[in-house]
Amino acid sequence: MAPASFQRITNTVCVMDASGNLGFSMVEKLLQRGYTVHAAVQNHDCELQFRGLSCDTKKLKIFYADPFDYKSVTGALRGCCGLFYNFEPPQDQSTYDEFMTDVEVRAAHNVLEACAQTETIDKVVFTSSATAVIWRDDRKSITGDLDERHWSDINFCRKFKLWHALSKTLAEKTAWALAMDRGVNMVSVNAGLLMSPDLCIENPYLKGAAEMYEDGVFVTVDLNFLVEAHICIYEDVSAYGRYLCFNHVVNRHEDAMKLASMLTPSAPSLPQSVDQDLRIIQQGISSKKLNKLMVDFESSPLLEN
Repeated sequence: MAPASFQRITNTVCVMDASGNLGFSMVEKLLQRGYTVHAAVQNHDCELQFRGLSCDTKKLKIFYADPFDYKSVTGALRGCCGLFYNFEPPQDQSTYDEFMTDVEVRAAHNVLEACAQTETIDKVVFTSSATAVIWRDDRKSITGDLDERHWSDINFCRKFKLWHALSKTLAEKTAWALAMDRGVNMVSVNAGLLMSPDLCIENPYLKGAAEMYEDGVFVTVDLNFLVEAHICIYEDVSAYGRYLCFNHVVNRHEDAMKLASMLTPSAPSLPQSVDQDLRIIQQGISSKKLNKLMVDFESSPLLEN
């Protein structure tokens, strides 16, 4: 169940960007729980997408909000007590490269500044990535598992051209710096690889997948679990700081082969030795903080319609 201390002045929240798999599912789940939702999208074509929602849309309002347009962001936030923010690359620049870092950092700064100037905003749930945690020179020598207390090393990411990790790390650091400076109540969700229907080999998270696997830090997360984690973190007033979010560790050869065949279905499977088939990589990453928070969370409707 939801924490007894959960209470808001209003039950209106904003989801930005609401056009991707995570954003769309967030909108649907929040509506099911009784929230009024401002779905902020970057282009008008997304409006048709929401006609496919499996719930009552009377409490849904769609806003066209460019994360680089401060006025449009504040318009979407008006009257909201919470923001669920996740970055969707612009359609004209969908590939993660060294230039995407500046794009994502500017978007995060603009949105957090808008939150700081919106008096009704009580809490921001900022979607980041596990790639903002795991990429460090010393990751093999760290005592214990990697967790949300760790940050990816910016120079390491640049050296090995881990642009997704660099973008997520710098954008999250930017958001945290502004939130602390402006007094914005922010919590971040550092998600594993999202197992969405459109997952493909070009996903930028997968850069360095072999190294992640060997180090026991290749983690994935199901869409429903990620959505519920966001809502739990929003509703629980005791939530703070960063939360690593995943519900599967790819640390067995069988799991790695299953994922590889899903990403490249046309590729021929290679014969493997018995030793490889039975090998289990020791897990080197922990989500205990989130698991503890979600123990009593129930995904049933919370607010009255």
